[in-house]
Amino acid sequence: MSCFRSVTAFHRVFLSAPSARVLALPRFVSPRHVSFAPNRPSKRSYTPPTSAPEASQQKPKALTPLRRTAPSASATIRSNPTPTRSEIQPIFTYATAERYWLPSLRHRLTEDSVLLHDACWIPRWDGEDGKQGEVFVFANGSFVCWGLTEKDAHRFRKAVLQPAGAEIGPVAEPETEELEFVTDPSEETRLVGDLIILGRTTELSEPDVMPSPMPSPILPAETLLARYAFSEALSRSTSLSVLEVGLENHLASMSSLPLTLQTTGRPGMTRRALIMKLGELLKFRQGLNLNRNNFFDTPDFYWGEPVLERYFNSLSSALEVKARIRTVNEKITYAAEMQAVLRQLLTETSGARMEIIIILLIAVEVVIVRIASISKAW
Repeated sequence: MSCFRSVTAFHRVFLSAPSARVLALPRFVSPRHVSFAPNRPSKRSYTPPTSAPEASQQKPKALTPLRRTAPSASATIRSNPTPTRSEIQPIFTYATAERYWLPSLRHRLTEDSVLLHDACWIPRWDGEDGKQGEVFVFANGSFVCWGLTEKDAHRFRKAVLQPAGAEIGPVAEPETEELEFVTDPSEETRLVGDLIILGRTTELSEPDVMPSPMPSPILPAETLLARYAFSEALSRSTSLSVLEVGLENHLASMSSLPLTLQTTGRPGMTRRALIMKLGELLKFRQGLNLNRNNFFDTPDFYWGEPVLERYFNSLSSALEVKARIRTVNEKITYAAEMQAVLRQLLTETSGARMEIIIILLIAVEVVIVRIASISKAW
């Protein structure tokens, strides 16, 4: 009867389901900006991965949150060019690992690369057809390319991240996000739909937050920290996508358990396998809520710079980060409840088995005592 109650409770949890890095990377230098000029060649050898995902395996661009919620908000700007406005250029975000070990990059980057707050900033990177762009590499396992194409991003990964061994916990299917930007000194820096306008910015509260000395960037130096703020929002969203995909795969691996219970009356999973699945859930929740680079808190850097905080929050809202975090937490809670019912069912099954063993042992002891008493009577 206790097993029947547990199975019933399991189905009740299953039917009420919602529809729907990772160690903290310590600051490895005390100054805010440190040069990554190489002092000796890297001795690491690099073997290309055998299962590198192709570009055709990427998530369709139309399904990303920003493309879905703001497809036409920037149409007016796109269709009405001005003399002061540059051509529209791409922004490509690429999440390839659970986290990056940034110190390993110092021997693979150009001399003008610097550590800019929580990212490694490469002010100039050569793309295709002689074009140049810039790259921000964040410790959460993603990097953001400004003015570079998707092919350039793949080439940056193969030329820098993989040979340096910077990827810790590479993901099987990298996640991407794409935006576009223009530069226009006659307008305010802001986000319009899926288009970022880099223009005038308010003076910062602390001038020392800029790199010193300042390298020669390919994009305007006046909007460097605005680009950094937008990049960090994009980086968080793409890293969150990695967690979302991993959680979906976890839930898919558990989806057959209700049918197994219904048809066999057994959990269909050993206690060890169940504990391993529970460990996966704890890792998801830790990566979402507890690490230094979690998705809830606004980075400390923006507390003293409200303008940069506005840039960061505007893009985070457009990417629906908070709503996605709530959905992921609800799915984790559901999966934890489902596994709790399974654990209770396994415990009760094990307890019933132990009771049977104890009864059998008592019966054997009674038989032995009975035989001994009969032998003494004779």
